[in-house]
Amino acid sequence: MILKSKICGVSDSKTLNYIVSHNHSPQFVGFIVNYPKSKRYVDIQKLKELMKIEKKNSFYVAVLVNPDQIILDKIKDLPFDYYQLYDVDPKRSKEIKNRYNIKIISALTISNQQDVNQYEKYSGVFDIILFDSKGYHNSESFDHNLLDKIPRELNKMIAGNIQINDVSNFINKNFIIDISGALEDQNGNKDVNKIDSFLNTVYNINLKIK
Repeated sequence: MILKSKICGVSDSKTLNYIVSHNHSPQFVGFIVNYPKSKRYVDIQKLKELMKIEKKNSFYVAVLVNPDQIILDKIKDLPFDYYQLYDVDPKRSKEIKNRYNIKIISALTISNQQDVNQYEKYSGVFDIILFDSKGYHNSESFDHNLLDKIPRELNKMIAGNIQINDVSNFINKNFIIDISGALEDQNGNKDVNKIDSFLNTVYNINLKIK
C-alpha cells in the first residue's frame, strides 16, 4: 500500500503547473471554492482559469463548506473529480453525489472521540472520509491518536496542520496525507521548494515500503 498525498489550497496557475508537472505529483490537488474566509479561496472566474490546466496524474478536488445550489451549479461543468464537503450531513451529501455524479470526500472536523465516530453515519456515501481539525482555514491540529481505532481498510484522509516531518508517522496507518499550510511561506503563499520537499519525501518513503 503506497502512501498517497493531497496538496490543498492551491490558488495560482504557476503553483498548479509546478505540482501537476512534478515527477512525483500528488494523487489529489484541492481548491477552496466557496469559503472566502480562507486566504486560499479562489473565486469562480479564477477557478475556471485554473481548471484549464491539465491535471495529468492528479485528481482535482473542490473544497466546499456547506455549499448552496448556486455554487454547485456554477462548478458542475468544471473538471473536478471529487467534492470535499464540510458541514454537509449524510443525506445532503448523497443528494449532491447523485445529482452531480461526483465522488465525495466527506470531511469531519475533530476535537474528541465522538467527532471521530461520526464517520459511521456517512457509510455508503463517501468515497473518502477526511479527518480534519476544527480550524478550517487556520491550519490547526488535533490529537491524531483519536483515530487509532479507525479500520485500516477504510479509504481515509488526514489533515490538520501536518508538517513535512510528520509524514513518516503515517506509513503504516493507510491514511492519505492532506497538507496545505506546511507548504507555504511567511506570507501564506505556496512555496515550490517546500512542495518539492514534501513530494520527494512521500516518494522516498514509498520506495522503501515497496
